Amino acid sequence: RLVEAGRVCLVNFGPLVGKLVVIVNVVDGKRVLVDGPSTVNGVPRQIMPLARLSLTIIKIDIEPGSRLPTLMKAYKAADVQKQWAESSWAKGIAKKAAKTKLSDFDRFKVMVARKTRARVVNTHMKKMLKK
Repeated sequence: RLVEAGRVCLVNFGPLVGKLVVIVNVVDGKRVLVDGPSTVNGVPRQIMPLARLSLTIIKIDIEPGSRLPTLMKAYKAADVQKQWAESSWAKGIAKKAAKTKLSDFDRFKVMVARKTRARVVNTHMKKMLKK
């Protein structure tokens, strides 16, 4: 995963945490110019430190310093949102978000289901070991 124009990144710190951005240009060794694109997810073009970004494997085909219309065209052509939604990274984030939204009773139901499943698996394993 190289820091290059067109690389899709996930913001991991600050007010935009959890949003996808595209590197438009490299400013220096520690900062890059990123864009949301702002019409897709509301992240305006800005300079961000690389420490606040996590590089993904998704890359779109743009030239360094591309303007918004060019970026949007490439973003839609690469179908970035679909690629991101299919990645295991995004699925893990969604799973964590769903888990944090559980109520106390929902967590209790999950615990009971886990115990029930473990009990069934253990009884079948003991039967198999006896044979």
